[in-house]
Amino acid sequence: MKILIPTPLHSYTGQREVEATGSTLAAVLADLDRQYPGMRFRMLDEQEKLRPHVRFFVGGEAIFDLATPLRASDELVIVQALSGG
Repeated sequence: MKILIPTPLHSYTGQREVEATGSTLAAVLADLDRQYPGMRFRMLDEQEKLRPHVRFFVGGEAIFDLATPLRASDELVIVQALSGG
C-alpha cells in the first residue's frame, strides 16, 4: 500500500511517499520499521501506544487502533503535528 510520509519523518525514508505491506496498522508500521529502522518509535511509544502528536488516516477517516484492518489498495496518510513556540 502507498504510505504518505510527513516531512519530519523524511529523514528516515528520504522521500514523501513509500510502499509497505500489512493487514493491520500494526503490521504496516512493523514493515515500515523493517525498511526504515527507528521510524516506528517516532510513531509509537514504549508501551506500543500511538504517540499523541501523530495521526493516521485511511480514506479520510482517522485510525486510532493498531488492530485496524487495512487493504493493499488503501492509502495510509501519516500526519505529524508540529509544536513549539
